[in-house]
Amino acid sequence: MTSSNKTLAELIINFSHNYCQLHVEKLGHLPLVEHDKQWLSPCEVATHDETHHLWQAVTVKSARTNDEEELSFSNVESALNLTLHQDIKTYFTTIFSSDIEAQCVEGKLTLLFAWNKDDFGRLQENIIGHILMKQKLKQTETVFFAVTDEEDMIISIDNNSGEVWVEQVGCKPHKKLSDTLAQFIEQLTPAIPSID
Repeated sequence: MTSSNKTLAELIINFSHNYCQLHVEKLGHLPLVEHDKQWLSPCEVATHDETHHLWQAVTVKSARTNDEEELSFSNVESALNLTLHQDIKTYFTTIFSSDIEAQCVEGKLTLLFAWNKDDFGRLQENIIGHILMKQKLKQTETVFFAVTDEEDMIISIDNNSGEVWVEQVGCKPHKKLSDTLAQFIEQLTPAIPSID
């Protein structure tokens, strides 16, 4: 692992920790998730009520049992015959987490992560579908990692440069937000999700 990727992993872990701390400070407890016996996660730490559990992000490394393989994108890279940018691989293999709400200068967004190992598999399928669509449209390959509160607007990483962009689903990226994912995460502040 290069030093820059270690920094990215540390930023992701610290941001998830700050998100949980904000919940404790503002709401008096860790974030909540609707409990599903069929969709368990190492992130779940305690029961809150009949339908919700408290959760906090955990490192993929700490959640792995000895006989489990490390999370990898080698199957995705093989299927697409391309190499994913290292920041993409680091981002999605550092923590298991529910979605994390955040705020940047552009507005609100939701960072996407894998909830468990099965969810990581679903994420990989979605990334393959997204990249195949980009190739079909003859657009630069990107990988989404966040959604915005604007319909069909996603935040993605340019697979070649590692730059962070806003793009409308099916369209070319139209607004550059940062030169690197680490720089982008450093600009974010955690946010409590609004309850409608």
